[in-house]
Amino acid sequence: MDLIVTGDGAARFAGRTVRCAIGRGGICADKREGDGATPAGIFPCRLVYWRPDHLAEPRTALPRTALAPEDGWCDAPGDPAYNRLVRLPYPVSAERLWREDGVYDLIVPLGYNDDPVVPGKGSAIFLHAARPDYVPTEGCVALALGDLLDFLAAAGASPRVVIRR
Repeated sequence: MDLIVTGDGAARFAGRTVRCAIGRGGICADKREGDGATPAGIFPCRLVYWRPDHLAEPRTALPRTALAPEDGWCDAPGDPAYNRLVRLPYPVSAERLWREDGVYDLIVPLGYNDDPVVPGKGSAIFLHAARPDYVPTEGCVALALGDLLDFLAAAGASPRVVIRR
């Protein structure tokens, strides 16, 4: 099943339309690290990370891995681990995944710039929980936690996120 995302603050799946947030830079065709834009395209959902002290293991056909406090995601384009999970502290720039704001209580890395990884093309493009006011992300797609859980439960083994300009 696909999650269809457009630049109008809405996403669709399973006959439902839900609110979403995208990158502060809008949707772009030529994503670059740090531009705040959400890349346009069709991206597979790779797996699900969840914070076990905040949520039960989510129902989904995707592989699941519990987050740990030392988990991070490398966003340093020159590093061999660029756009990959790393353990913190890490010697170069890496985003902390164990956050107190609830935004990363459930994250789904999208198959963007990961096969192969191109340095500088963008990292950490996730499907994750939205803030209550749906403020723009740094390039991810964010849904209300309940909507995200519903999508994952209904999506089957090969869900995709389709992001359209």
